[in-house]
Amino acid sequence: MAKLENFNGRYCESEFECAFVSFLEAEGWTYSAGNKINRVTKRDVLIADDFKKFLTETNPDLTEDEIIQIFDNVRLVGGESDFATLHKVYGWIVDGVQFTPKNGLAKMVPLIDFENPDKNIFRVVNQLVLEYTNNGQKETRRPDVILYVNGLPLCVIELKNPADEKATIYNAWEQITIRYWRDIPHLLHYCPLACISDGVKTRLGTVRTPYEHFYAWRRVNDGDKISSLPFAETQTMIKGVYSPARFLEIFRDYIYFQDAIYDKNEQEIVCRYPQFFAARLLKQSIVKSVVEKSGKGGTYFGATGCGKTYTMAFLARQLALRCTNIPAIGSPTIILIVDREDLQKQGAKLFTKSKEFLNLGEVSVVKNRNQLREELKARQSGGFYICTIQKFCDRADDKIGLINERQNIICFSDEAHRTQLEHSKEIKFSLDANKNMKAMISKPYAKVLKEAFPNATFVGFTGTPIAETYQTFGDEIDRYTMDQAVADGLTVPIKYHPRIAKVLLNNEKVKEIEDYYKKCADDGATAEDVEASKSAMSSMETILGEPLRLERLAIDIHNHYVAACANDPDRIQKAMIVCSNRQIAFALLQKFKEKYPEWFIEKKAPDNVFVSSEEQKELKPMPFIAMVASVGSNDKPEMYNYLGGVKNDKRSEELDAAFKQDKSNFHIVIVVDMWITGFDVPSLTYMYNDKPLKKHLLIQTISRVNRKYSGKDYGLIVDYIGIRNNMREAMKIYGGDTSVAPTQDDVEQATKIFREELEILKKLFSGYNLAPFLNLECDPVKRYTLLAKAAEYVFTATEVLRQEVNSKIQKVSFKTYFLNTVKRMRAAFDVCQPSGDLGEEESALAQCFMAIAGFVRKMSGTSDVDADSMNRVVAKMVEEALKYNQVENVLESGEEEDLFSPEYFEKLSDIKMPATKLEILIKMLRKQIKDYGKVNQVAAKSFQEMLEKTIAEYHERRKSLSLEEAGETQEQASENIIQNATQQALEILKQMQENRESFRKMGLTFEEKAFYDILMALRDQYNFEYGKDKEINGVIVNDKCKSLAKKVKEIIDSKSSFADWLNNQRVRDELKFDIKLCLIKNGYPPQYSPEVFTKVMEQVENFEENAE
Repeated sequence: MAKLENFNGRYCESEFECAFVSFLEAEGWTYSAGNKINRVTKRDVLIADDFKKFLTETNPDLTEDEIIQIFDNVRLVGGESDFATLHKVYGWIVDGVQFTPKNGLAKMVPLIDFENPDKNIFRVVNQLVLEYTNNGQKETRRPDVILYVNGLPLCVIELKNPADEKATIYNAWEQITIRYWRDIPHLLHYCPLACISDGVKTRLGTVRTPYEHFYAWRRVNDGDKISSLPFAETQTMIKGVYSPARFLEIFRDYIYFQDAIYDKNEQEIVCRYPQFFAARLLKQSIVKSVVEKSGKGGTYFGATGCGKTYTMAFLARQLALRCTNIPAIGSPTIILIVDREDLQKQGAKLFTKSKEFLNLGEVSVVKNRNQLREELKARQSGGFYICTIQKFCDRADDKIGLINERQNIICFSDEAHRTQLEHSKEIKFSLDANKNMKAMISKPYAKVLKEAFPNATFVGFTGTPIAETYQTFGDEIDRYTMDQAVADGLTVPIKYHPRIAKVLLNNEKVKEIEDYYKKCADDGATAEDVEASKSAMSSMETILGEPLRLERLAIDIHNHYVAACANDPDRIQKAMIVCSNRQIAFALLQKFKEKYPEWFIEKKAPDNVFVSSEEQKELKPMPFIAMVASVGSNDKPEMYNYLGGVKNDKRSEELDAAFKQDKSNFHIVIVVDMWITGFDVPSLTYMYNDKPLKKHLLIQTISRVNRKYSGKDYGLIVDYIGIRNNMREAMKIYGGDTSVAPTQDDVEQATKIFREELEILKKLFSGYNLAPFLNLECDPVKRYTLLAKAAEYVFTATEVLRQEVNSKIQKVSFKTYFLNTVKRMRAAFDVCQPSGDLGEEESALAQCFMAIAGFVRKMSGTSDVDADSMNRVVAKMVEEALKYNQVENVLESGEEEDLFSPEYFEKLSDIKMPATKLEILIKMLRKQIKDYGKVNQVAAKSFQEMLEKTIAEYHERRKSLSLEEAGETQEQASENIIQNATQQALEILKQMQENRESFRKMGLTFEEKAFYDILMALRDQYNFEYGKDKEINGVIVNDKCKSLAKKVKEIIDSKSSFADWLNNQRVRDELKFDIKLCLIKNGYPPQYSPEVFTKVMEQVENFEENAE
């Protein structure tokens, strides 16, 4: 194209426009200047010549008059609204227009040849003047660039000058979505797509997309690495979206409209690049699976919040419309299996409004297996059905495993496998109608699926894959991780702020508990029951429920939330508190009620929120804070009634709806297991975590706060329990490129070991009839009786066997040999069982042996003392241990200054025993020095040396006391030594307090003082001049070091406040570079010194690694 005008030698928007158009020309678009387009009037938006030329060449049977008639029908299109018109025209462009020639039958006339891109006319037009009338006066608009295919304007592009800071892509978005819809809607009726660019940021959306949902396109082809360089956005967008063939592919199948009856919602969505490539790759994998009859369509790993549900919709459309040439698929039946009813409702909300888009006919939620069987029997193709995994796996009223044998059934599993994994490895025990115990064999999820649909193909969708995921659904086909989602702006970053509340146990009580367990063992409690009780009683939950701790937790959450909301009062900011169990959650709720009763007054909306009369009708009176949980059959009346009793489900639904309404008064929810996966509330900003979390559950939970929302820059995790290390591990797995998929070798090796151990177990039972266990039709009540008898066989066996224990061959009892063999078998079984490839007999036999081992362990006890009865006794001891003394209350609050407060000294003085006081003081000093070292290495090292010197002197003086001395003289001498050491320790404490408080006098923050100290120490160590020292308020201050410390801390804050900092090497490298640059620019040290820089970075790494 001809070069556009240059203004005074400066780069201007027209030059960028020239470059943008040239890029499009290079991809195969033909350029035409707007003033060269042949039009009757300036209101015309279609290029008649291209339109008629295409129809003439592709429909030789149509006359010229008939082509003009079709053109006029398209040109004069109208609808109930602008959006309805856009939707109607999009349907014409994709499917063709229906036309009846004078001498023939009605037929569909394609407006674009999607199968043969080279037969279409691709034209890029810039500066096309479009006329409109405003208040009787003629005005014009000139879109920067319009992309035409066969004379139809399909995409409008607005560009802003890359050299002008004030010209932003937001201005471009406003032009399209406000001014163009207001002034030239007759252009946008044909134009579903929109692109905005300033040369650095280039984003794709639709003409109805909110600004925050315009996204970059970062891949051109399958398998390409993600391009994250800003200046690469324009080229990647043009090659990845606007190459003619790709543009038609996206236009035809990846623009989503709800069914026409919902046009009033005005919802139009274009895919994001991860959805596009995932759908494409999964379709290829499914086709391959169907042809090869493997049944495994593959696994898609998509980060939570990245739009997996829409990915399923795009994939379903591909399978419905683009596989007609594959007889085994044709028009498939798709079954979506989800793991909870709320996800079922969420899926139904989208898919039941998408019948036209999916093109599969019926879309419905099925209640049970029998209904699904009947639905599939009535059709040979098509249909989209949604079912929960619980209903799908519930065989109580449906003894038939098979549902349908058709090959063109595709099962989408949305996290559904996770629920069933642990439930599918063991025998299930329950009572029948006659109160007889029965034992039922379990089957892996893959096996249940295969029995129901033996010839179907299964596809797994997950944001947090585990090893079993891949065994059930096959290899990972594509992935889109959390860090990519944040980089692309699909989700907001997650900040992490630890506020750990510390709790101490009294050693005397701990010994009392150990003595109690020893007595129970002597009285006949089994070793397994003792260990189970110890595990339960030493668990976090026992400590987390301590009433005083919960009170402080409620106060801290209240104060943090109120302060955070006050900083941004115009934005809705909701919060979630995650507790470790329902009892603790309810106890915490009661603490809130005691302290803040105003939060429990039911209102439709908060007093400071404006609500229109229409919105008032939609809102229900709600408290500001509420707990959401299921009810338990043994709940105490107060909690049972609060949770709604038998109406628990209805209550939960109402609270769910209210929490998702931005203006509802319901702002803070307390949860345990509900709402922490698959629950989307964009305004949810704060999560207060008081539950031990790890791996996939941790990622699923914290991802509740990563959804985009207007004005929301990040989600914040406030952690009261210490999940930082677990978060690092989880981020490594689910945030980056690590895979948890077991290799084929892993599974094969586990299968081999499993079968070897199973054979050993069968030989152990060679004199016992195992046949009933292998009979899958065996009556469950009879199976239970047989298991008990088999356990008795093990328990009474007197045979002594040889077995390797701790690398040595030892003689062991039959029972021990059996239990150890079952343990090894189980470890292998856990790896190879989920694939569903084990035979039914060997899987059933393995479950029986594991059940027998369970019986044997229980029978090993000789008394009525079991884990539950021990728990009840020990729980009281633990409670007493937690309340033992007042010192720990000071330490629990988690505030940095607590140890140095006057209240601390006062409470310390209450301890009457001198040695106890010194022991506690030294222990706490060590802890505080260690914690101080996490922030300030220099100061901590100095205090550590002082403390060690004091301790050494104390021990030396104690040694010097004569062993022969006795009586009051020795006691007095000993007490004097203790008092002297205590005094020295208190002096160290005092100096630490002064050192820690000195930052206030210097005008620095606590963290800035740490960097100030290292800068000063290095200056003195390497003997160079930097600034001048002066005394202010009794403290030596160097202004240059002070200023530089602030700058270093500012750089760290800008880089390291987000969760992905922990594992993001790129951010770490940038941080090092920025700090190095900062030191050099500020002349520190005057002569460049790598050693000095390394020492500064050690403090930075230490600070960030341990920052709380």
